[in-house]
Amino acid sequence: MDIQAKIMVVDDEDRNLRLMELLLTSFGYHVFTAVNGKVALEKVRDISPDVILLDVMMPEMDGFEVAKKLKEDDNTKIIPIVMVTALNEVEDRVKALDAGADDFLNKPVDKTELRARVQSLVKVKAYNDHMLNYQKKLEAEVSKRTKQLRKTLKKLKELSIESICQLSRAAEYKDVNTGNHIKRMSFYASAIAQKMGLNKETVDSLLYTAPMHDAGKIGIPDDILLKPSKLNNEEWEVMKKHTTIGAQILSGSDVKSIKLAQTIALTHHEKWDGSGYPKGLKGSEIPLVGRIAAVADVFDALTSKRPYRVKPFTLEEAFDYIKSKSGKCFDPKVVDAFFAAKDEILYFVSKSAE
Repeated sequence: MDIQAKIMVVDDEDRNLRLMELLLTSFGYHVFTAVNGKVALEKVRDISPDVILLDVMMPEMDGFEVAKKLKEDDNTKIIPIVMVTALNEVEDRVKALDAGADDFLNKPVDKTELRARVQSLVKVKAYNDHMLNYQKKLEAEVSKRTKQLRKTLKKLKELSIESICQLSRAAEYKDVNTGNHIKRMSFYASAIAQKMGLNKETVDSLLYTAPMHDAGKIGIPDDILLKPSKLNNEEWEVMKKHTTIGAQILSGSDVKSIKLAQTIALTHHEKWDGSGYPKGLKGSEIPLVGRIAAVADVFDALTSKRPYRVKPFTLEEAFDYIKSKSGKCFDPKVVDAFFAAKDEILYFVSKSAE
């Protein structure tokens, strides 16, 4: 148990406060008391307790109202609240849950139960604090790097494939395969767009903007981005954020190509059947450039070395995979255009391997 954990006890009866303080101190906790709800609300920010044991029946402001106010405040809403009560009716417990209670203890309080409940909620609070601090650090790092990249983007008056590739390498410098990946992926996307009969401006824009599709990976920690095995659920949720991070990095520009790059960064992991991320867009809800980038990105990812894969797919296996996901992961019309460009794609693969 963390001996530094802080517990606040709120009760209008001094006898109950002294008893709870004695028990919790014997468990190794730092104990703070409040004689009513108003005092508790005044003290809670300064103390920042890990768990609050809150009596229900108190004058002026009862425990339900105190719990509601604590859960409505962003500074205190993650603090677990245990309602300590002699009320056993179902409606009273429902009312407590509606107010934000996390657990209950019946009066008279059993010492063993008290210890178990508090110990469990201290661990919950520690985990919540860890995740909150991690999110703040991630946001700070993203903000810092976003400013750096925006400063660089303002200086790019003339876009060229080489300058964009350099920018994308800077954003994904942790991946040794990035340079070749962004060139291949952008060529595939451009070839698909051409076969779909899109205008030359769009075809050329994809060649310049597709390389920035994974710019958001700059905000993903190395231990997740380069993990040599399957990500767990928590890690996967962090990894998926690279789409929104990338869109944030590329936001705020008046340059048409950068706006297009922002759309690609945000939507290249959306799927035709709606099972993609970050928004779960379906079918034509997904911008066409995002649908094109999705096919190009997956094809190159399948045929490239990755830390989580023993060996890449063969070209034929990758083509078969793209075909099998038509109408599921990918827009069928985009897949048709991809196969229409197969000769050009194979030629570019052979040239890039030289």
